[in-house]
Amino acid sequence: MSATWYECKVKYRKFDEASATQKVKTEPFLVDAISYTEAESRITEEMSAYLLEGEEIKITNIKVANFAEIHPFENADRWFKSKVALIAFDEESGKERKTNQYLLVQANDVKEAYENTVHVMKDSMGEYSIPAVSESPIVDVFPYFSGDEDETERLEEFTRLKDSVPFDNQPDGELETADSLVTETE
Repeated sequence: MSATWYECKVKYRKFDEASATQKVKTEPFLVDAISYTEAESRITEEMSAYLLEGEEIKITNIKVANFAEIHPFENADRWFKSKVALIAFDEESGKERKTNQYLLVQANDVKEAYENTVHVMKDSMGEYSIPAVSESPIVDVFPYFSGDEDETERLEEFTRLKDSVPFDNQPDGELETADSLVTETE
């Protein structure tokens, strides 16, 4: 069964690290649910972890999101929306037909999001192109798991990937120098 993702905009008090104060923010979150009612219930439950005791949230909007798949990646902290055009040949008209689908992939920047999208699509049987990758305003994703034993591993893996801390991928000058010396002497 395919997942239905609901984008829930939630207004709540959030600690702003830059100013060291509490600020009221409205941010979008994604939940996997079977109805608007369940989406409202699930986002209220999931947001309780973000709140101090006695604080409440206000759900300002719930809508069905148009994501075909959600893909968390290790050491990434932002979500990106990738537009993937699946290319099929229509034998009746003799023309090429494109069908668009959207993937939500986790990455640190647009380049990495594109690479992650290519990685996700590597096993696809048909032709495709990736015409657009853009940063999504989605703050967090809450998939549904029934609690069955076989789904426990999936939940743990999804959460581990989603919550992994990005690593600093700045170039190491010392290693680059060592690499260039080795290349020059060979």
